[in-house]
Amino acid sequence: MLTQEKKLELLKLAVKGAENAHCPYSHFRVGAAVMGRSGKVYLGGNIENVSYGATVCAERIAIWKAVSEGEKDFEAIAVVGPGTKEAYPCAQCRQVMVEFGLDWLVISGDEQGNYMGERTVSELVPFPFVPSALLGE
Repeated sequence: MLTQEKKLELLKLAVKGAENAHCPYSHFRVGAAVMGRSGKVYLGGNIENVSYGATVCAERIAIWKAVSEGEKDFEAIAVVGPGTKEAYPCAQCRQVMVEFGLDWLVISGDEQGNYMGERTVSELVPFPFVPSALLGE
């Protein structure tokens, strides 16, 4: 279980991830910091593309970086977005999170890295399409 101090640290790292976002079209800067069960943290910022469909969210950038480094078991992800409202992943990012389990924590923050709330992946995706569904289980 993560301490409140560690959650706040992850939010601050998510703010750092947002600093490298490339969002010239929406100007909607999002940052993420995903922590593997190993304790290693991977940052991501959203990267937009003029063809919009090629845009990738900060959460998926952070997860892809972790997976490309061999990390596939996650403890938590912190997400920050612009303004003072809580930020949670979009549906596509939530589905990607389901790929790696339902019990990890999603921590929400504002653009300053202030703690706004938290949910598990299973709380964000109450009826998940899980990998075993492809096997008819």
